[in-house]
Amino acid sequence: MSDPTATATANLAAAPSTASVSDALDSLGLPGSLHGIGALRQGRRTVGPVFTVTYEPVDDTGGTVGDFLDDVPAGAVILIDNAGRTDCTVWGGIMSEMAHDRGVAGTVINGTCRDVAVATAVGYPIWSVSRFMRTGKDRVRVAAVQKPVTIDGVLVHPGDILVADDDGAVVVPASHWGEVVALARRIDHVEDAIVDAVRAGATLAAARAQHGYHSLQTRKDPS
Repeated sequence: MSDPTATATANLAAAPSTASVSDALDSLGLPGSLHGIGALRQGRRTVGPVFTVTYEPVDDTGGTVGDFLDDVPAGAVILIDNAGRTDCTVWGGIMSEMAHDRGVAGTVINGTCRDVAVATAVGYPIWSVSRFMRTGKDRVRVAAVQKPVTIDGVLVHPGDILVADDDGAVVVPASHWGEVVALARRIDHVEDAIVDAVRAGATLAAARAQHGYHSLQTRKDPS
């Protein structure tokens, strides 16, 4: 049996948009859209296998922030779960510069980033809940690396495939990647056909009905 992550990685460059991927996941009855996480800068896009990091509040034993970056492989997308906290950051300028230099594909944060100007200057793509300047040092620490995380009800395993663009971020289980890509491409094809039909003189309602637009994302009965 082929390795689904390897198969996914081979198809990353041709990955559909987050909108089409989300619709495809809906049709399979799979969650994946990470609500509340948006692009730091518009016009960015990234796709890659997930490298997961979980943060937690610091206690008397202390802890570190950011040192996990030494272990992130090129091409991975870092997914940080800081429980959606917006009062302190878990990603800053040093990390943006180093991740960019090492070929990391991007960072998605259920939490906050800072040093926006640095990330913008080097062209490093970030998606986050918010931006805020206050450091996470002595406030949070890394609790786990490369362990499953759950964000907005979406269970994410290391190696799952994350797609992020101007519309946000969505995660696809690695074992479903090929199926989701095929469905998303079909959705794109149908939407293109609708636009062509309208431009040729059809009404939008008629074009949508002809091509089954309203049921594209409807969950299919496996039977």
